[in-house]
Amino acid sequence: MDSKKFKLALENLSKEKGIDKDVIYDAMELALTSAYKKNYHSLSNVRVDINRETGEIKIFSYKTVVFSEEFEKEDGVLEKEIITDEDGNEKEIEKEFHFDDRIHITLENARKQVPGIEIGETIEKEVTPKDFGRVAASTAKQVVVQKIREAEREIINNEFSDKQDEMMSGIVAMEDVRNYYIDLGRTQGILPKSEIIPGEVIKMGSSLKVYVTKVENNSKGPLILLSRKHYGFVKRLFELEIPEINEGIILVYSVARDAGNRTKIAVYSENLNVDPVGACIGEHGSRIGRIISELNGEKIDVVKYEASNSRFIENALSPARNLHVFVTDEKKKEALVVVDNENLSLAIGKKGMNVRLASRLTHFKIDVLTVEQAKEKGISIYED
Repeated sequence: MDSKKFKLALENLSKEKGIDKDVIYDAMELALTSAYKKNYHSLSNVRVDINRETGEIKIFSYKTVVFSEEFEKEDGVLEKEIITDEDGNEKEIEKEFHFDDRIHITLENARKQVPGIEIGETIEKEVTPKDFGRVAASTAKQVVVQKIREAEREIINNEFSDKQDEMMSGIVAMEDVRNYYIDLGRTQGILPKSEIIPGEVIKMGSSLKVYVTKVENNSKGPLILLSRKHYGFVKRLFELEIPEINEGIILVYSVARDAGNRTKIAVYSENLNVDPVGACIGEHGSRIGRIISELNGEKIDVVKYEASNSRFIENALSPARNLHVFVTDEKKKEALVVVDNENLSLAIGKKGMNVRLASRLTHFKIDVLTVEQAKEKGISIYED
C-alpha cells in the first residue's frame, strides 16, 4: 500500500464525508490491528501506528514489564488492581497473575534491552510484515466503512438534535402509502400523509416547508417526524414572513388551528406605537397573503391579545361583532358570550369551529348565548 496514496485517499474521504481526519485515522488503526491479528495469527499485544504526516503504517508488538525472574514461570501470584464501581468509587482488588511470555517480559530481560525500564512499562518491537499493505487494505475496509458510518450518524444526530419545534425546508424525495420522505440535506425526514394540509397536493421534487415535531436519535441516525398541520407551523411561518415578530417587536401569545380550514393567532406589542395586527396583515394584505398561500388557502384570523380576558375573548371570536362577554369564573376559566342573531352564526362558526378555536386561543371555556337565552338566565347585556 503506497503510503502517499493512502494518506491522500484518507484526506479526500475526510473532506467528502465531513469527518475529522483523526476519527478516520483512529478507525483505521483499530481495523488494521484486527487485520494483523487475523491474518498473521498473532496472540501478542499489538499496536498499529499511522504517521499522520506521511501515511506510513507500522505495527508494533509490545510486552508489559512484570516482576522479577523468580516469578516468570509461577502462576497464581496475586497482583493488585484499582477498579471503579458503579457508583464511581475506586477500590483496590487482588487477582491472580499468570505469566505469558507472548505479552509479558520480566524486569531482568527488559532491562537487557532498555536499561532503567520499570515494572508496568512496555517494551516494543516493530513487526510490520512486508505484504501487510495488501492484506490490510482488503481486511480493514469493512471495519473502516462501519466506523465512518458511525461518525456520520453522530454528525447528523448533532446537526438535527436541536431542530425539534423548528421549521425547515426540504425536497420531496420519495413517497409510499403512508408517508412522504423529505430530503433535508444530510438525512431525510418523514412527513406522514396524515400531517399534510387537507386538500394540498404534494409533488415529487418540489421544495416544501415543514415543521419538525420530533427528533429521536438512534443507532441508525435521527428519526425526524414532520408536519404541516401542526399549529407550530403557522407560528414559524409568521416569524419568517413578519420581520417584527422575528425581531421581538411583536410577540405571539397563542395559536389555535384547524388545519385546512382556519387558524387564529393572537399577537401583541409592548411598543404602543406598533399596530401588531396591521403589521402582520401588511399593506393590502401582502404579508398575510404569502402565509395563506403557503397554507393552501387556509383562512387566518389575526387578533390582538389583551390583558383583559373579556376583551381578549371578544377579539378571539372575530369575525363576529357586537359581543357582550362575561367572565363567570376566572379560576376555572369560564366565560359567557351574548350575541345578537345577526352575529350568532359568525360567533359559533361552521360546526362550532370559530368558538372552538377561540376557546383554544384564550384557554377559556366559552358558551355562546343569544340575547333571548341570556334574558332567560337573567343576564343583562348592559353589565360591564
